[in-house]
Amino acid sequence: MSYIENKVVAITGASSGIGEATARLLAENGAQIVLGARRTDRLEKLAAEITGAGGKAVFTKLDVTNAASVQDFIDFAISSFGKLDVLYSNAGVMPLSMMTSRKVDEWNRMIDVNIRGVLNGIAAALPVFEQQGFGHFINTASIGAHVVVPTGAVYCATKYAVWAISEGLRQESETTRVTTICPGVVETELGHDITEETSKGALNAFRKIALSPDAIARGVCYAIDQPDDVDVNEVIIRPTRSAF
Repeated sequence: MSYIENKVVAITGASSGIGEATARLLAENGAQIVLGARRTDRLEKLAAEITGAGGKAVFTKLDVTNAASVQDFIDFAISSFGKLDVLYSNAGVMPLSMMTSRKVDEWNRMIDVNIRGVLNGIAAALPVFEQQGFGHFINTASIGAHVVVPTGAVYCATKYAVWAISEGLRQESETTRVTTICPGVVETELGHDITEETSKGALNAFRKIALSPDAIARGVCYAIDQPDDVDVNEVIIRPTRSAF
């Protein structure tokens, strides 16, 4: 028996990488997918491919740093499919840099997307889940929530915050499931916005053993595909060869 079939799953950061791979895999397993991101051209193409393969998917533009935009996203999901079972807050940025570089604008961007984006999702979806009496938050943190590395201090701090917020939310709710996904190095666009050359080089070297986004998508599916009384609280997924 599949517990994924017919569930409505809203995914932020769905235009590429982990979000895209998760949308495809969940749709293949019978979920109804709501895609959200800033790049609507990519969302339109992805939704068309999912529906062309027999799945169900809709899309809308989304800025996770804007609370009103996130609320519209949740409302769109419910108006499209009549309910919301899962909110997967996956959007994130990772402009790594040394602290001495003082890239304050980049620090603030990580705080806005990685932390406030998750909080905006909780604020919008939690009343829906409480009224329904069921729901599932899945939040992408990182192995960086557990391990801090040079150039990653602020990024790791934002991902630890995601872990802490998720754990606190889990403890407070008896009806809503909460899962934190902590990927190791994955071959995605994450880090494309790095402006410090030494940090770019370090990430490129690290990615020689990177996982595909499909590996993370399978972890998300595992968490969703459980009976209602089972809450998979955290999934850490990293390459076998990785020391971190």
